[in-house]
Amino acid sequence: SDSAPPPSEVWPLNTSSSLGNASSLDLEDRRVLHFGQFSPSVAVLLAVLMSLVVLATVVGNALVILAFVVDKNLRTQGNFFFLNLAIADFLVGGFCIPVYIPYVLTGKWILGRGLCKLWLVVDYLLCTASVFNIVLISFDRFISVTRAVSNRCQKGVTRNAVLKMICVWLAAFLLYGPAIISWEYIAGSSILPDGECYAEFYFNGYFLMTASAVEFFTPFISVTYFNLSIYINIRKRTLIRNNCMSSEIGDCEMAYQGKSKNSICWGEQLLRDKKVAKSLAVIVCVFGLCWAPYTLLMIIRAVCHAQCVQHYLYEISFWLLWLNSSINPILYPLCHISFRKAFMKLLCPRKMKIQPQFFAQKC
Repeated sequence: SDSAPPPSEVWPLNTSSSLGNASSLDLEDRRVLHFGQFSPSVAVLLAVLMSLVVLATVVGNALVILAFVVDKNLRTQGNFFFLNLAIADFLVGGFCIPVYIPYVLTGKWILGRGLCKLWLVVDYLLCTASVFNIVLISFDRFISVTRAVSNRCQKGVTRNAVLKMICVWLAAFLLYGPAIISWEYIAGSSILPDGECYAEFYFNGYFLMTASAVEFFTPFISVTYFNLSIYINIRKRTLIRNNCMSSEIGDCEMAYQGKSKNSICWGEQLLRDKKVAKSLAVIVCVFGLCWAPYTLLMIIRAVCHAQCVQHYLYEISFWLLWLNSSINPILYPLCHISFRKAFMKLLCPRKMKIQPQFFAQKC
């Protein structure tokens, strides 16, 4: 799950039922304590830091989206999935974080139940969509490396890419959206106190562990498998290429795949695939580092009824999820020459002119 920890979690209650039965005095005491946890100077510092995260997330992902719109050479199937990821990350910075900043600084939700539920749906949707997009990107790179010839011959690439993008958003919504909207009606009552905003299933361990398996563990295992398969494929091709060179076989591509001489030079293709593998490995590692702490703490919290996880640890792990949305657009230009050139064209139009022939070879 991806909602913010409720301010009352600084002083956790034993169970979700006790939350519903807590006295108004207890709730008020917890809020007074929460309001006093930040001095004015610390509150200002936190506000500045959180605003910088918003700025980095919005500007970085806006550049990715703008680059995709301006430069037609970026519009390959794999880059469509990067666009989908950038859209999700942009909305995280443009909506989810700004709405949360006053909540974390004051400890009180002042925007009403309706906007609370909307914020929760959007937040869970966007964070889950980011995860599913990373899986989709990994799968696309896996296919492009291990089944390069059949992948290049596919027709209707754009239509297939858009269809997969839509499926990502639909799956992301179905995982949490219906539960956020209807949980209190199915349960017969709400456990959410006034002035707070978190999902009704926040203390339901069974639901959270099931959702975590779908949202993090299964995707992480999948992208790990894709990366290992890419590594094994590249290692195998490297060994065969080395054997070909030592045996003075002129056309290694034909020796390995039995294809025509019109195929792309195997050496160049192998080099490109190595770059793809390295860039994908970086993105996946960052994904794991940003998501693993939160997911593990969420499961531990559910098992021990929120009594064995310090609030500040959970808060840090929660912000790591949003930092992932800030880091992703930095990884694009570092790991992909095509995005780096497009960014340079946007930021320094007089100094940089994109060469279509270059992109045709490198993307």
